[in-house]
Amino acid sequence: MISVIVPTYNEEESIASCLESLCNQTIPRGAYEIIVVDGNSKDRTREIAAKYADQVFVQTSKKVGGARNDGAVAAKGEIVATTDADCYLPPDWLERIERTFADHPDAVQVYGLVFPKEKGIKNTVSLWLANFFSRLGYLTHTIYYTLGCNTAFRRDAFMAIGMYHTIDAGDDLEIARRARKAGKVVLVPALKVGFSMRRYEQFGTLKSLWEWVYIVVKGGESEKYSYSKREYK
Repeated sequence: MISVIVPTYNEEESIASCLESLCNQTIPRGAYEIIVVDGNSKDRTREIAAKYADQVFVQTSKKVGGARNDGAVAAKGEIVATTDADCYLPPDWLERIERTFADHPDAVQVYGLVFPKEKGIKNTVSLWLANFFSRLGYLTHTIYYTLGCNTAFRRDAFMAIGMYHTIDAGDDLEIARRARKAGKVVLVPALKVGFSMRRYEQFGTLKSLWEWVYIVVKGGESEKYSYSKREYK
């Protein structure tokens, strides 16, 4: 059993397409569950999600990492996979996760790369660079860009290492450092998800990246910038 955790907040415009892609995987629907953990949305997110998900509830922990933690606590699966509400999951996404854990018995975390949902040269180049640095960090064993939109854990190991730290940014980098102490962290280049570029299109690529880096350098929290619960047009 795989438990897929999807944090949400005011995602009525995108949650249906995300969950539809999750419901159309190459493995049987009974082999996985979908858990939507909502940040107390003010729109119809939970109502829409309930049409597709096995569980929908309001998070009790802070931040996106806390929502993923709440989902993991409620999960029934031996594997916990996480993604974002504005992502597109290719049909073989869960099959690849399942196969990778089977091929790597010592793996505690598996992660992949991203491609832009929104077309355009700028978006393509931006994510090509992101994927390049992700590969480089993995090959040099220096940093593991385990994006929360495309990662999975053995649930027991995830709980044992203390789950996500509930910070505003950089929690996906930080958890990989702890996961490596418990076992192997594996990058699978063919494990890809469609990543929404809406943050970068609305707020600017350089500005968004700078805010993320600033918050990470400050230890994951900053009074100057906030990276979560953004309002999108």
